[in-house]
Amino acid sequence: MTRPETEGEADPLETSLIASGHRVTRAPLLAVTYSGTMPSLDGVQALIATSRNGLKAIASSLPPSALALPLFAVGPATGKLGRSLGFQRVIKGAGTGRALHELIAATVRPEAGSLVHLAGDTLAYDLKGALGAERFSVRTEVVYQTREAGEFPASVVDTFRAGGFDGVILMSPRTARVYARLTHASGLSDAAGAAVHFCLSEAVGQELAGLAPVRIEVARLPNSQEMLALIAHEASDSS
Repeated sequence: MTRPETEGEADPLETSLIASGHRVTRAPLLAVTYSGTMPSLDGVQALIATSRNGLKAIASSLPPSALALPLFAVGPATGKLGRSLGFQRVIKGAGTGRALHELIAATVRPEAGSLVHLAGDTLAYDLKGALGAERFSVRTEVVYQTREAGEFPASVVDTFRAGGFDGVILMSPRTARVYARLTHASGLSDAAGAAVHFCLSEAVGQELAGLAPVRIEVARLPNSQEMLALIAHEASDSS
């Protein structure tokens, strides 16, 4: 597992993998810090969350006025967290920024008010630009920061060299970029070829081009449920 640690809560994907009998090693390639501050909601018609981190960043400061607004969530996992925080209307996308942009444009009107994007410091998709081209006013509020890992944990390097990993889970293009960089830097390019790289989307898999040849498997849809299905299918084929 390469995605960031989840403070104070179990990672749902990791929990499901362990319940299915997999042994999971955590090697977070991004560290996340949260602002803890709720942006102004003056003139806002809806909130946008393109990751669970955007919601976790404001979870401790959510006023009732925010929970009454529609929440556009990038995918099922983000939508589920929104529900658990108390949002009354959660509209879930298919798992990508582009799909979320199309969903928003088809659901609300520009003249009804501005949209607030609860974002990180690095954006995979320019929602503000895409929606702005359709006359929407979008405020991008950076509510969390991410920092890239400088190296793999020593135990991960040793396990890779011993051929101890059957698979690597990559959930974002940035995480895949960091993974590829650290794999090269650690001299693990050959060892990585023995593992299946489970990628959330084609965009994630493309970031591994420099590691070729490595085996890449891409989820049918970009969400955690499809990642679990992909890993289960691979496990059944190899058993």
